Amino acid sequence: MATFASSRCCPCHLGLDLTDYVVTDAPLGVGLKTASSGATWGTLQNPDSLLRAVEKLVKVGRAEAIAVVARFPDDEGSEALQQYRQGQGVDPLAGAEAVISHLIVKTFEIPCAHAPALSPLPLDPALSPRSAAEELGYTFLPCVLVGLSRAPQFVKPSSPRFTDLWVDQVNALVIPATACGGSAILSLSQTSTLIITVQENQTRLEVTADALGISTLEVGSYLEALGALVVHRAGMSPAALRPALSAIRELDH
Repeated sequence: MATFASSRCCPCHLGLDLTDYVVTDAPLGVGLKTASSGATWGTLQNPDSLLRAVEKLVKVGRAEAIAVVARFPDDEGSEALQQYRQGQGVDPLAGAEAVISHLIVKTFEIPCAHAPALSPLPLDPALSPRSAAEELGYTFLPCVLVGLSRAPQFVKPSSPRFTDLWVDQVNALVIPATACGGSAILSLSQTSTLIITVQENQTRLEVTADALGISTLEVGSYLEALGALVVHRAGMSPAALRPALSAIRELDH
């Protein structure tokens, strides 16, 4: 089953305003899958149950954002989980989580985030610090609610405001070097947006800018990406800060 909280959001200790919740009328039937590349994805046996619950929150509860807590399969002995707890490999739940949240966002045009409900894992003294925060709770719901309380709303073209952000106002985008296949990235590649690809963030996707014919600024680390953003914001060319400068060529008449 899945429980939903609409977000104006959240428990009192976070200082947020929570509205209503709905329990789905049937189990979602979450299935965890792994592609041959190692990337994770997932399936839902009853997506209609998910959409009915969200529709009630949107129409009756006037929800401005949706937090989903879905029961996920426990797989304590999997190699993928053990690698993830050690700060390596791929999040075995992330692909299925994306299916849930993307389905809601696409259908209702409302911010959504997901928190998986799992049985507690046995304590591991060698747990990676990168994974430790996720094992303090069994649903990860508080961080989801905090994020949704600040989630931007979809712009209504009929009533624009000066605070609205449009695609032509996105100056730069920072992404892993092998994760260039998303719809937002492909769309922004057709604009003047500077796309910065980071080599050190390894993924299983292997979708590079070169393979797609996208022009990007390649950097080695996120620290270097931060420097590139500062340079870009100052209106300078990153190439001008390199040791070797290209000569200016004379054009033929």
